[in-house]
Amino acid sequence: QVQLVESGGGLVQAGGSLRLSCAASGRTFSSYTMGWFRQAPGKEQEFVATINFSGGSTYYASSVKGRFTISRDNAKNTVYLQMNNLKPEDTAVYYCAAGPSGSLYVFKSHYNYWGQGTQVTVSS
Repeated sequence: QVQLVESGGGLVQAGGSLRLSCAASGRTFSSYTMGWFRQAPGKEQEFVATINFSGGSTYYASSVKGRFTISRDNAKNTVYLQMNNLKPEDTAVYYCAAGPSGSLYVFKSHYNYWGQGTQVTVSS
């Protein structure tokens, strides 16, 4: 069992930056693939980024590639999402998720555990 708690969301102007954190409970955090998803009002939840168990492999949605960076600190049981050059269309609730190690996952069905989400609002 893994419990995930996101933090770091807030209100920022377009072009600004935020860093989201996702703290995980449990001693097996380093064995999980981690992902970030987001859901804007009235839209489906969408994939943002994923990172493998060691942090050596990452994958991004095309809409955020080059602006967002996913990373993890296994010693702190935490995964991060650094978001730069934010745009109004990045406004959403951001969720972190944990899935089995072995691959990078873009589909939410591959993830077993989810956080409660943190709101990111980007003003124009």
